[in-house]
Amino acid sequence: MAQLILTGDVNLMNVNDPTVPFRKVIDEFKAADVRFSNMECCLYAPPTGQVWDNEGFMAAPGPAGESLKYAGIDAVGIANNVNYGEAAINASVARLDEIGVKHTGAGANKAAAYAPVIIEKNGVRYGFLQRTSVYWPTNHEATDHTAGVAVLRGHTAYQLPMHKTRPDIPPANRPGIPPVIITWPDAQHLQRFQDDLSALRKQVDILVASCHWGLRKDMLDYMPMIAHGAIDAGADVVMGHGPHYSLPAEMYKGKPVFYGLGSFSFHTGHGGIAHGDWLGMMARITIDNKKVSGVAIKFVRHNSLNETYFCDPANEGAELGELNGRCAKLGSKLVAKGMELEIHSA
Repeated sequence: MAQLILTGDVNLMNVNDPTVPFRKVIDEFKAADVRFSNMECCLYAPPTGQVWDNEGFMAAPGPAGESLKYAGIDAVGIANNVNYGEAAINASVARLDEIGVKHTGAGANKAAAYAPVIIEKNGVRYGFLQRTSVYWPTNHEATDHTAGVAVLRGHTAYQLPMHKTRPDIPPANRPGIPPVIITWPDAQHLQRFQDDLSALRKQVDILVASCHWGLRKDMLDYMPMIAHGAIDAGADVVMGHGPHYSLPAEMYKGKPVFYGLGSFSFHTGHGGIAHGDWLGMMARITIDNKKVSGVAIKFVRHNSLNETYFCDPANEGAELGELNGRCAKLGSKLVAKGMELEIHSA
C-alpha cells in the first residue's frame, strides 16, 4: 500500500524560516511515499528585488528551496502564469535541480518544458505532466530556443443567447442581454497533451495530469474537456489549480478529477498583497498493487504565521455546502468522513 499526496498552489515568497509553511502538516507529508505540488513562484533573486509590475512571483531561492526539502516534496509542476521570465525560470530550474526536486512544465526550451517527471518509490513508478492554460501573451510560452512554460491553449467566444438553454438566461427580446461565455481547448494543443500522456502511460504505473487553469470559482467548459481528454488518454488522476479557490471534484470513468485544489501555502499575491483566509484542499491517493484504490481530500487553511494546517470539515459547513452546490452540477458530492472528504455520486 502506497500514498501519493497532491497539493495546489505553493507560493514561498517572503518565507525566511524554511520550516514555517509546512510544519503543521509535516507528519502527513512524511507518511506519504510521493508528494507533488504546483509551485506558484520562481526560486530566483532578481538583481533589483521583486518588482510588482513584473508578471512573475520570486521567492528567495535559499529558504524557499530549503522549505521544499523540509516538506519532502518530490516534484513540482512549474507551468503557470507566475513562473515568468527567462532568467527567473532558468535560475529556478537550476535551484530545483540543486536540491533534488524534480519538475515539469517549464524549462530552458520547449523540449525541457514539455518533459514529464517520473519518480520510482518502493517499486511503484509515478508519472507527472503539467500544462498551463493561463499564461502571458508575450515571452512566456517556451519555444525551441527560448525558456518558458508548457501551454495548453484555450479559446473564448461570446455568444448572444438566442435560445433558452438555462433558467437564469433572460429571453433575447430586449437590449442589454449579456453574452454567454463559451470556452474550449485548442484542438492541436489538447492532442499534444493527450499524445504525451499516452506515451508516458506506457512508462509508469500511476499517471497524474496537472493543469493550471480557471477563473475565480467558475467551472468553464474547457476544463472538463481537458480533464476528460486526459483520462481518456490514460491519466489516473487529474489535478487542477490556479484560481486559488477550492473547486468541485468528480469521478470520471472511475478516475478522480480535482478541478481546483486551491492554495496550499500562499501568503503573498500580486501587488504584494497578503492573501486572506482561504480554504484549500490536499488530495491523498492510495495505491494498492500499482493501482489507485482510494481517494481522500483534506481541507487546509493558513494562519497569520503563514503555517498551513488541516481543518475539520465539520467546522466548514458553509464552504462545504457551497462547494457541494457546484459539485452537484457534475453529478458528484463531497462527503465528510472524520477529517477527510470522499467523492461520491450526487
